[in-house]
Amino acid sequence: MLFQPTQTLRRRTRMASPPGCEHYVRSCLLKAPCCGKLYVCRLCHDAEENHQMDRFKVTEVQCSDCLTVQQAQQTCQQCNAEFGEYYCDICHLFDKDKKQYHCQPCGICRIGPREKYFHCDKCNLCLVSSMRGNHKCVENVSRQNCPVCMEDIHTSRIGAQVLPCGHLLHKTCFDDMIKTGAYRCPLCMHSAWEMGTHWEHIDKEIALSPMPTEYQDATVKIICNDCQAHCTVAFHVLGMKCTGCGSYNTAQDGGLIQPPAPPQEQQGEGAEEAGPDGEPQEQQEEVEGGEPLEFEPDSDSDEWMDAEAEEEAAEEAPAQ
Repeated sequence: MLFQPTQTLRRRTRMASPPGCEHYVRSCLLKAPCCGKLYVCRLCHDAEENHQMDRFKVTEVQCSDCLTVQQAQQTCQQCNAEFGEYYCDICHLFDKDKKQYHCQPCGICRIGPREKYFHCDKCNLCLVSSMRGNHKCVENVSRQNCPVCMEDIHTSRIGAQVLPCGHLLHKTCFDDMIKTGAYRCPLCMHSAWEMGTHWEHIDKEIALSPMPTEYQDATVKIICNDCQAHCTVAFHVLGMKCTGCGSYNTAQDGGLIQPPAPPQEQQGEGAEEAGPDGEPQEQQEEVEGGEPLEFEPDSDSDEWMDAEAEEEAAEEAPAQ
């Protein structure tokens, strides 16, 4: 139900929004200490104004039932209406009961119950109890903006997703990110969740997709984004697998490394085969009996005729 202030109240206080909003369930309006306007909550104020409301400096509220402006408290001093099932007198938060609790180190109220959460001093935020001693600490991690939307995480009403690397994203931003196929932390490139099943799928695809002959022996240097290992692995267009942790979340470090080409054999006229001692070896043709064939010149050649004439002359010559 919308709140309709009287004309007298309009003159005394400037109204900026009706009671009740999309953010909180409450029966009062906060009087902004910065501009004196009445808003249901600080988020409504910040969306309308060009400045932000400091929730910790709020001292006055207005009852949505009797319109009495009074000191900030849980129950109306005039009509005893309850402004909220939960009230924090530090944050001046009014809302229905969600098992909220005020975390002193965080400095704000968190949705509980308290016994299911603990405050990590190094990360400086509240985490679920199951992550005690089971998460990677990043100092003051919640004081950084979400790397996807660049909005505040620490005071956001949107839940945060804690990645294995320790960085935080808004849960809604994380869900949107994985819908696009992205699987790495936007800050450090570490895998954002357990990828073992996906790596096995890539193993099978690579086994069924051999590289062309000219690339089958090529290797490449890589850096693993998950374990930070540096290694040299076989090149494949579908992915390079880290030999340290088995992850395909890797980055190529340099160009392809081809194996050295085999030495070329000498070819050409007059080339002789080297023997065991490195000296040229005469080629000899062997017959079935194992004896080498002597060279026999062509019977029609002049050399053959000259040799026969010399033999005849030697036989006819008288002995001396």
